[in-house]
Amino acid sequence: MAHPSRNYSNRTSSRSFVHYLVLLAFAAVLVFKIDILISQSIIAARRKIITQRHFVRPRPQSIPSSITEFTNGTFNRNFILSWGEERAKIHEHGELLTLSLDRSSGSGFESKKQYLFGKIDMQIMLVPGNSAGTVTTYYLSSEGSTHDEIDFEFLGNSTGNPYTLHTNVFSQGKGNREQQFFLWFDPTEDFHTYSFLWNPKCIVLYVDGVPIREFKNMESIGVPYPKDQPMRIYSSLWDAEEWATQHGRVKTDWTLAPFTASYRNFNAEACIWSPRTRKSSCDSTSESNSWLTEELDFKSREKMVELQKKHMVYNYCEDRWRFPEGLGPECNSYTKIIGNNNNNIVTRKPRRSRRRSRSKRGNRVDFNLRL
Repeated sequence: MAHPSRNYSNRTSSRSFVHYLVLLAFAAVLVFKIDILISQSIIAARRKIITQRHFVRPRPQSIPSSITEFTNGTFNRNFILSWGEERAKIHEHGELLTLSLDRSSGSGFESKKQYLFGKIDMQIMLVPGNSAGTVTTYYLSSEGSTHDEIDFEFLGNSTGNPYTLHTNVFSQGKGNREQQFFLWFDPTEDFHTYSFLWNPKCIVLYVDGVPIREFKNMESIGVPYPKDQPMRIYSSLWDAEEWATQHGRVKTDWTLAPFTASYRNFNAEACIWSPRTRKSSCDSTSESNSWLTEELDFKSREKMVELQKKHMVYNYCEDRWRFPEGLGPECNSYTKIIGNNNNNIVTRKPRRSRRRSRSKRGNRVDFNLRL
C-alpha cells in the first residue's frame, strides 16, 4: 500500500505544474499582442513621415506656373535642341531660341515632326559684328544617301562687309544647284523673315516676303524633284573658317566668342508626316491648303528676276566652266540673269558632323571650283 503523504505531495506538484503552464501561455499571448501593437505603431509612424515628405501644397490658381508657360512655348512644342549642350537655349517662355558658337563647339536644333510639303517661316537675327568664319544654317532635309534638301546658309564676313546667302536644292542625293546672294540689308541689326514654299509644283525661297529663288518641278524633262521624302527643319551655327569667308583667307576672331544667332516667330502651314501610317496630314482639296498649288505669278517672278540682277553673285546655271559637259536641263527654262555676276562661288565644304545620327550628313559637294 502506498504511503498517504507521498500521494498528497504528487497531487500538489501536478497542480503547480498546470498553473505554471497556464501562466506561461498567458504571458506568451500577452507578449505577442504587445509586439503586434508596437509593429502597428511603427508602421503608422512611417506612413505619416512618408506622407509628409511627399505632400505638395497645391499652387493657388491665381499664380501661373512658369514651367507650364515655358513648356508650351512655340520652340518647345516644335523643336529639340539636338547638339551643342548649353550653347543652344530657349528663352522667353519658349518664344525665342538662341544658338551659340565658341572655340569648343557650335550648336543646333531640329524639328520634332517631319513634313511632306509646307509653307514655313522663321525670323532670324544673325551673328553681329565680325562674323568671319561662322556659318548659320536653316534648311529642310530628309535622311539617307539619296536625301532631299532645301538650304538657306548664311556665310559670315568681317565687319562692314555683307553676309553671303548661299542657297541649294538637293533631290535624290544630287545637289550642285547653288545660287548665292549678297544680302541688301544688315541681317544682324534686327530679325528678318526667311521662308520656304515647298509644294508638288515648285520650291520658292523668300526673304522678308520677297521671292529670291524658284525651283520648279521639271520631272517631265528628267530633273528629279523633292516630293516623296518627308523632311525635318534643321538649323545650326558652326565654325567653317577654313573656307567660309573669302575662301578661308579671313579667319574667325575667337576673342569675340561666343557668337550668337537668334530665332523667333516660327510658323508652319505644313503637311505633317506620320511614320506609322506613311501618310501626311494634308488634303490637297482643302481650301486651307491652297499653298499646295501656289506658284509665282508674273509680277512676283518679275520682282524675283529684278532682285537677282541686283544681288545674285553666283548662279550655277551660268557656270559653264564648272559644268563643261553641259548645264542641267532645268537651266534652259530659267530667266537669263543679266547684271553684275562674277560667277565665283565660295568654296563649299561638307557640313560639320552633328552629334545626332540624323544630323551627321554632309552636303556632298564634289567639284573643283574656280577661285
